[in-house]
Amino acid sequence: MGELEVRRLGVIPYSEALALQRSLVEERREGRVPDLLLLLQHPPVITLGVKGDGGRSNVVADSLRLSALGVGISETGRGGDVTYHGPGQIVGYPILDLRPDRCDVHRYVRDLEEVMIRVCADYGVPAGRIQGLTGAWVGNDKIGAIGVRVSRWITSHGFAFNVNTDLRHFDLIVPCGIANRGVTSLKQAAGRNLHMDEVEDSLIRHFCDRLERVATAAP
Repeated sequence: MGELEVRRLGVIPYSEALALQRSLVEERREGRVPDLLLLLQHPPVITLGVKGDGGRSNVVADSLRLSALGVGISETGRGGDVTYHGPGQIVGYPILDLRPDRCDVHRYVRDLEEVMIRVCADYGVPAGRIQGLTGAWVGNDKIGAIGVRVSRWITSHGFAFNVNTDLRHFDLIVPCGIANRGVTSLKQAAGRNLHMDEVEDSLIRHFCDRLERVATAAP
C-alpha cells in the first residue's frame, strides 16, 4: 500500500487552493512529493466546471445578490457543472498518481463516492448512488459532490462533502445543473451537530481503505 500524505489546511480561498493544486500536481508528476490528500474549507464561492458554459446558466442569483452575501464566482478547470463551496463543507483534493494499476477514471469517481457513503454510514446516515448521476446521495438529496481532473493519470480537484454547511447558499444555484434534486448535509441528515475534525478523521480512514493507501501527516 502506498503512502498518502494528508494535509489539513483549514480555510483557504479558492484561488489559492487552485494554485496550490497546480503546483503539487507538477511536484507529484516529478516524484518530489508522495500521493497527497488536501482537506480544507473555502470561504463562500460558486465554482464553474468545464462542461458547456461551465454552469453559468445554472447560477440563479444575480451579481448584486452574490456580492451582498459575500459569495464569489470562480472558474476551476475540473469536470462537472456549477457547485457551491463554503464553511462547514469539507473539500478534499487528492493529488494521486493512479499508475500503474488504477488507470480508470470511472473507477476513481466511484471510489470517491464510496468514501463519502461510508462516512455517512459512520454517522448512521444511509447514503448511496443514483444511477446516471455522480456524487453521494441521501434519498434524492446530494450530500457529496464530485468534480475531478485527471492529467496523465495525476488527479486533482476531487470532492465536496456537506457537514455543517449552510444549505441556504445552494439556493443561489441549480446545484450541479440538476433541477429536480435537493441538497443535504451530514448535520441535517444525522440530526445533530458534528465536529469537523472527527468527520475528517472518518474521511481519511475510508479514503485510505478504498484507495489502498497508508496515511501520514504532513511534515
